[in-house]
Amino acid sequence: MTTLSICPITPGHIASFRECLDAVAREKRWLAQVEAPPLDRVEGFVRQGIEAGVSQFVALDGERVVGWADIFPAWAAAVSHCGSLGMGVLSTYRRQGLGERLLRACIGKAQLQGLTRIELEARADNLAALALYRRVGFVQEAVKRRAMRFDGVYFDSVLMSLLADEPGA
Repeated sequence: MTTLSICPITPGHIASFRECLDAVAREKRWLAQVEAPPLDRVEGFVRQGIEAGVSQFVALDGERVVGWADIFPAWAAAVSHCGSLGMGVLSTYRRQGLGERLLRACIGKAQLQGLTRIELEARADNLAALALYRRVGFVQEAVKRRAMRFDGVYFDSVLMSLLADEPGA
């Protein structure tokens, strides 16, 4: 039995990360995209994040990436205290605590770097993810009606935030 581990992403994880991202995206449920970008774009994205010290973590089963979480800071001065969360876990690895482990590692690093507001958007019918975010301290701020559309079907999304100085953060 392999041990599942959480660690910062490295260049050696890029191809496996892209495979994981693609698998989750193709479910057409959890992410706004329906497939991963080409490998060269994913590589540029990951390498830029690593160089900038962005909070990017992966969950590994041996050497295989089975989940990820990242918090990218906003670029504009007035919102430079904010970061945007993205994450996903392969379907066969869900409900094992990996998402929470990834999320806590990612939030910890982002807050150490000075981010005091972390934002996310999730589909309103993604009840497991919404429960996880609430458990970690995120608070719902709004519902965006018809925010996403997959195969002609609209879905609402929930906007949530975590403020560093609030209880549970």
